[in-house]
Amino acid sequence: TTMDLEGNAVDQSVLEDYTLTMVNVWATFCGPCLREMPDLGELAEEYKENGVQFIGLVSDTMASDGSIDENQVQTAKEVVASTGANYIHLLPSNDLYGLLSQIYAVPTTFFVDKDGNQVGQTYVQSMTKEEWIKVIDEVLAEVNP
Repeated sequence: TTMDLEGNAVDQSVLEDYTLTMVNVWATFCGPCLREMPDLGELAEEYKENGVQFIGLVSDTMASDGSIDENQVQTAKEVVASTGANYIHLLPSNDLYGLLSQIYAVPTTFFVDKDGNQVGQTYVQSMTKEEWIKVIDEVLAEVNP
């Protein structure tokens, strides 16, 4: 469980209605992250009908003491608004610590199925819209044979 940028509680049930979920771990200071977010926003809208959802995970909103840094949350909200990445963005939480501890660079993107199982590979890079279309289509074919 965790919270989204708007303070709403989110748990694994967020995955249940989608065949595939792209999880994009990003940071407010990451230029490549911010450059790909407009494309991800467009893709989120375009792939909705195909059962694909996009989730952002803002990696730099947790303070060193484990609390959420509200100034960073505000910065993240501004980034989302300015980039048009109008999909759900999650805040780090203790429940996500195991996952986040494996992230060594941003952006990092991976895919999960409706049960939360990872499918496909992990991408530690930003990509163009065309590159993401190719990847999403390949992973979607894996979960929708």
